[in-house]
Amino acid sequence: MNFETTPVEAVNISSEYTTLNGEPVLRVVKKEKLMEFDENTYAKLIDSSFHNGTIEVKMLSRLLPDAPDFARGFIGIAFRINEDDTQFESFYVRPTNGRIDDPIRKNRGVQYFSYPKYTFDYFRNLGITDFEGPADIGLDEWISLKAVIHGAKGSFYLNDNEEPVLVVDNMKHGADARGAIGFFVDIGTEAFFKDLKITATD
Repeated sequence: MNFETTPVEAVNISSEYTTLNGEPVLRVVKKEKLMEFDENTYAKLIDSSFHNGTIEVKMLSRLLPDAPDFARGFIGIAFRINEDDTQFESFYVRPTNGRIDDPIRKNRGVQYFSYPKYTFDYFRNLGITDFEGPADIGLDEWISLKAVIHGAKGSFYLNDNEEPVLVVDNMKHGADARGAIGFFVDIGTEAFFKDLKITATD
């Protein structure tokens, strides 16, 4: 999909089409005033409607100069976004955790959450670790993401690996949810996206 001709709606972010190393990309940055984690902060593909299928995209993140010390380079996708941006599913990565020595942070390299209720903070406060895991990733490098979505199950793959980094069997909005696709970003991150491919199966 050609990013230069793909219209997006900025939802609590700023976005622009630009170039990075000579390639056309979409740049996305979260608005400063929104300081909560796992919010509806994405560039949403206008007129997209996705239920089941595959979402593939390449993404790269950098820390902004004024990023807080808890910033992790958060970058990912939102999908099945409803019309008023009050419900969606999401998968994102934390590149600064990918190759760190700290075993706790290392196991938090990737994250699934479901807006509005089931944020990473919700899972963490209850000691639920089923929705995060490790990944060999880093800042300022292109990370290939493939999300395979069917019913209430989501399988998430990085960098063309045959094994998923995370499988979610019970996505919180259920098997019938449908909606738009977005490019997700969180606090302190300058995010870039390219090479989007959407393959719908229904």
